[in-house]
Amino acid sequence: MSRPDRILFAGDPHGNFQPLIKAVHKHKPEAVVLLGDYDLEESLEVYLADIIGSTKIWWIAGNHDFESPSKYKNLFDSSLADNGLHLKVTEIAGLRIAGLSGIFLGRVWYPPQPPKWDSKHHYLQHQNAHVKYADMSLKYKSAIWHDEFHLLKNLKADILVSHEAPGSHRHGFSAISDLAAAMGVKHVFHGHLHENYARIIKNNIHVFGVANMTVVDLHGVKLSDN
Repeated sequence: MSRPDRILFAGDPHGNFQPLIKAVHKHKPEAVVLLGDYDLEESLEVYLADIIGSTKIWWIAGNHDFESPSKYKNLFDSSLADNGLHLKVTEIAGLRIAGLSGIFLGRVWYPPQPPKWDSKHHYLQHQNAHVKYADMSLKYKSAIWHDEFHLLKNLKADILVSHEAPGSHRHGFSAISDLAAAMGVKHVFHGHLHENYARIIKNNIHVFGVANMTVVDLHGVKLSDN
């Protein structure tokens, strides 16, 4: 039987990656998936130097990763930049994992309300002519955009990892529950809300909230000591 600890999921580190590093040394997973909010003062690979080469490292971004140009650069310009999972499905340790970075933002789209902007293109069309995507504020770059979200529904996966929570949590969004059902996933792992919990939502999808500085396995079992 495949080991449930062959993939580990790490809740918001907020600068403290030691629980993840200790879990990797102990469990020797094939891969780890980081669920956002890194608060990086240096490039991501500096924090994870002890485990690079020991396991494959994948990630999605959280809202904190867009708080300042330095935090953004230390993630998106890091040597691990190509391992982002946002808006795609990647086969990891024999499972198809889909990623959704960012948060719902009222000035862009905050379900169940209709989107204020259908897409980045729609938003940019209404800005000064010289404004391009590169010039968008980090706040807007942190947003979940309506069109990209719905394109993700066309993909199939075994696991969805997101920063925002689905409707399993009182501060979650049924839109993410609908996304998980449309993609046919069996499990959802999310960070952001700093709470460990397990719920079952429609289509028998198992949701695991992963608290900050916490590491869990594929069954949602907590492996870190914090």
